[in-house]
Amino acid sequence: MLTALYVPFLITALLIELTPGPNMAWLALTSASKGRSSGFAAVAGIASGLALLGVASAFGLSELAASSPVLFGFLRYAGVAYLLWLAWMTWSSGSETSDPAMDHNGLVDWFRHGLLLNVFNPKAVVFFVTVLPAYIDAGYPVGSQTLLLSFSYVGIATVIHLAIVALAGSAHEWLAEGRRQHLVRRMFAVMLAVIALWFLRSTA
Repeated sequence: MLTALYVPFLITALLIELTPGPNMAWLALTSASKGRSSGFAAVAGIASGLALLGVASAFGLSELAASSPVLFGFLRYAGVAYLLWLAWMTWSSGSETSDPAMDHNGLVDWFRHGLLLNVFNPKAVVFFVTVLPAYIDAGYPVGSQTLLLSFSYVGIATVIHLAIVALAGSAHEWLAEGRRQHLVRRMFAVMLAVIALWFLRSTA
């Protein structure tokens, strides 16, 4: 159901998503270094992770996570640890003989990365607990409104993320040239570590 608060929420969600953050940087980096296919798979994972948080919010689970310092801290450090693990795996990986972006298992991996990075993103949890409830009309069922706003937010985020992948992916062919692959892989690993530190700072 649409209330008078729906359009203001959409505007707020759009402004939040247009603000540069770790998700945006990670997607651009992934698409430029691994190609659009990997980027699109990561977008699907991010959307799924945000949708899961939205459903959890409708059942009050996100509020529980945000109100528990222990659980909130676990999500925060799990997300950072996962990014650092990705950085290490990228740094230590050998030369690739085929493009993982075109491999089914590779796409599943990028989907999983996007999913887990957002499930372990306390900043997203805080959005569903603090920002979204401000646009709930007390005169209508809270659960159905929460789901509507959550999936609307996921839709806005996905459109923006797809645009980032399309733009950043245009650099992949040049970066994937044989002589540059090793350097690009090392740079990708370093940038993942930087994003992990950014993630840690932005969720403090």
